[in-house]
This record gives sequence, structure tokens and C-alpha cells, in this order.
Amino acid sequence: MEIFLQILIDGLVIGAFYSLIALGYTMVYGIIKLLNFAHGDLYMLGAFIGFTLLSFFTGDGGFNMGVMGLAVVFLLTMVIVGAIGMGIERVAYRPLLLAPRLSILITAIGISLSLEYSSMIGWGASYKVYPITPPDNGIDILGAHINYAQISMIVISALLMFGLRLFIDKTIYGKAMRAIALDQTACSLMGVNVHRIIGLTFFIGAFLAAGAGIMAGVYYGTINFMMGFIIGLKAFTAAVLGGIGNITGAMIGGLVLGFLEALGTFYLGGSWKDVLAFSILILILVFKPTGIMGEKVTERM
Repeated sequence: MEIFLQILIDGLVIGAFYSLIALGYTMVYGIIKLLNFAHGDLYMLGAFIGFTLLSFFTGDGGFNMGVMGLAVVFLLTMVIVGAIGMGIERVAYRPLLLAPRLSILITAIGISLSLEYSSMIGWGASYKVYPITPPDNGIDILGAHINYAQISMIVISALLMFGLRLFIDKTIYGKAMRAIALDQTACSLMGVNVHRIIGLTFFIGAFLAAGAGIMAGVYYGTINFMMGFIIGLKAFTAAVLGGIGNITGAMIGGLVLGFLEALGTFYLGGSWKDVLAFSILILILVFKPTGIMGEKVTERM
């Protein structure tokens, strides 16, 4: 029982990261049917910008940072990366919205490579050690240990996902997003500023990915310029597992994938965790391509 609980706790933390990134994938796909393969690199960018700000405030900046200071850095990082995500949509994707899907997909891959190697030039190719280390003290539950940093990350991730769900369901902007996902042309004819809503969607997706990035930096302790590549593909797997285009499905898919990966790491070893994740993706695409909460769509002629 204690082993299962420990795997569940570790899986919840990892799954929370996957869910936050998968939300960006599924929102963008739901709006403009784009698989934004640059999205994982926004997670990486969030980790590096958070690293820079934390290094300043805790290092040469000479500031004594408390909980409120950490919260300010956390939110500031998310807003900066959100703005970058919105800028990428404006410069790279918006001119290609009416182009063939292959053109915008290739552009997404180009943006991904540009972000990775720009980060390598800016921060260096070597691993960076995060400037803060979370304490290991926590609580024991039936023999399993969960530290306060893990509790905080799970709670923050849950609040972000709950806030997104409320935003989509209760606000006029969320209603506009759902309407554009159904019929972009009709929304434009009804006076909805489609490009503004698409830009907002990219901002929210990048905002959430940056939150996952800075939490992952604190959790794992080190970051590097390629860290967004694999986790981006895994978050895409989580989005497909939950049902691409379905927000609740992306949350569930990320948590399920995190738990399965933690389970596989314990029983098969850490070197097999990536194999397990992508094997799950293949099985989903073969046996249930619509995912857990996805629905079959009938193409009208």
C-alpha cells in the first residue's frame, strides 16, 4: 500500500506538469486545428526565465525573498511567457491561418527549433542548477512520504486548471473561444474579433506552460535548453489520451499519463519511462484515436 501511495503521489506531481502543458495543445488545436509543436519549448522558456528572475532576487540582486516574492516571480514569469506566446501567434501563425495545414505545422517546428537554440545561445548549453531548493520535510501518509513542495505544486496546478475551467465556462471570452472552435467564419460575421481571441488562447496556453516550467525547475533542480522537447511530446500524448480538443480530457490525460509513467519507472526502471509514454500514444491512436473524452466527429460533405 505504501509503495502504491508513493507512486500515486509522484505520478500526481508529474501528471500535473503534463496536464498544464497539454491544456495549451488542446486549446490551440480546438480553436485553429494546429498541433503547436513549439508549445513544449514555452515550458522550457518559463523554466529559464524563472531561473533568471530567481537568480537575481536570491543571488546578485541581494533581496531576501519570502513566499510573496516567490509568488511574484512565479506570476511575472507566466505573464512574460504568455506575452511571448501571443507574439509568436501574431508573427508566425496568424499570416498562415488560411494556408494549408502543412505550412503552419512546419512553421511550428521552425519556431520550436528557434526557441531551443536561442535559449542555448542566451543561457548556454550546459545544465543550470535552480537557485532555490525546496525542503524535504513533509508528512507521512500510510508509509508514503509527501513533502510540502509536492503538496504546493499539486495545489497550484489544481488551482490553475480549476481557474481555466471557470474562465472557459463562465466568461464572455471563454464563450467566444468555444464558439470559434465550432465555426470561426460565423463568429467573424457576428462581430467576434477572432484574431484577438486566438491570441488570448495562445497567451493562456503559454501562461500555463510557463507555470509548469518554473515548478519543474524547482522540483527537478536542473534545467537545460532541450528540456521542452520530450515533455512537449509527452504532453501531446496526454492531450491525445484525454481527447485532443477537450479541456477536461487534457487534464485527465496528463494525470493518467503521469501515474502510468511513475508506475512504469518503479517496475521497469527510469530508462523505460519514455518508451512507455510513446507506447501508450501508439496504442491510443490504434485502438481509440478519439481518446478518453473525445467524441467522433462526422465530416459533412
